[in-house]
Amino acid sequence: MGNDNRGAVRKVLLVTLLLNLSVTILKAILAWWTGSLSLFSDALHSVTDSSNNILGLVANNLSSPEPDRDHPYGHQKFEAIGALGIAGFISIAGFEILQTAIERMLKGAELVKVSAPELWLLLIVLGVNIFLAYYEDGEGQRLGSSILIADAKHTMSDGWITLTVLTGLIGVWQGQESGIPLLPWLDVILAFPVAFLVFSSSWEVLKENLPWLVDEIAIAPEEIHAIAMSVPGVINCHDIASRGVVGRQVFIEMHLVIYSSDIETAHYIAEEVEARLRDRYGSVRVAIRVEPHNCQSDQISYESATE
Repeated sequence: MGNDNRGAVRKVLLVTLLLNLSVTILKAILAWWTGSLSLFSDALHSVTDSSNNILGLVANNLSSPEPDRDHPYGHQKFEAIGALGIAGFISIAGFEILQTAIERMLKGAELVKVSAPELWLLLIVLGVNIFLAYYEDGEGQRLGSSILIADAKHTMSDGWITLTVLTGLIGVWQGQESGIPLLPWLDVILAFPVAFLVFSSSWEVLKENLPWLVDEIAIAPEEIHAIAMSVPGVINCHDIASRGVVGRQVFIEMHLVIYSSDIETAHYIAEEVEARLRDRYGSVRVAIRVEPHNCQSDQISYESATE
């Protein structure tokens, strides 16, 4: 069975939620002080960070690795579904950046009044974003949680947005100080590469979680075949299939050809194969069909539909 580390994941999400709420409030106050439309948009985007944390808490509560009558393979796909929801939020953030940048180019930059203390406060907000992103990603890697890793990418995308706004406001500030009217356009120009980075983050989340949801191969059948064949008493292994994600939970099926016709010996050999697979790949759940020696096959795995 998979390791149930939902309690540790939940603590990380709660800490992140509290800090995200603090960041959102501070951005909203700064937007009100400066009259910055881009900063106000950034504050609205930060609301999605808190929404993602709430979504993550819900998905985490549903994603138990332990099976039950209605879900005999566990509930961990709920966490992957939650990660896809975060990918959707990231994509929406990217479209928001592009839309705001285009509108400002067409309508002209808004008159914004910025002072150095406000820029320092926004720099602190950026530091909190970066800390949260690395904290969540580190804990997600340690705990093997897709929801934390996905939310870390979204938090980092929010950090890039804040960096863009900060750069633009510095341009506004310097424009006010030096009388250079073109500097306020820096935030608009930088919005486009930031949008690209946001969409890239969304794609990374999709790429990491879609294989889990569509039952893509988890382990090369040749690797499983080699491990099974290394166990004394195994003379053939064929029709190998695997799904899941290594490091979270993997399901493996195979036909195992054993020379001995003794049931107890066959059981011992099959248990040894499963133990070696678990030692190599961590949490695995193996279904083995034991066959006599005259059932050998050259078909290690299933052929591709294009073959």
